[in-house]
Amino acid sequence: MPYVLISTQIRMEVGPTMVGDEHSDPHLMLYLGATKRNMLGNHFWEYYVHDAPRIVLDKLEKRGYRVISMTGVGQTLVWCLHKESTENANILPNQDIAVNRPA
Repeated sequence: MPYVLISTQIRMEVGPTMVGDEHSDPHLMLYLGATKRNMLGNHFWEYYVHDAPRIVLDKLEKRGYRVISMTGVGQTLVWCLHKESTENANILPNQDIAVNRPA
């Protein structure tokens, strides 16, 4: 799973941080120390940690993930991270890409 979304509400300095949903990689969730829960009224499960987002981002960077975007939605902050996958590297052959350069 090359993409991970993490989010936090209200206070980003202290956590908790949501780190995954019910379909997230269980090995990665174990590495992060995440707990799976179902909040009353929600029809889905989520993984969360008590760590602040900065701690989670540091841990994910050590596993090869890089932040590709971040946004605020109301009082929620969301980060999207991506990890390059080597298992699909041979799908597209290496090819030279022409670059338009000004004359």
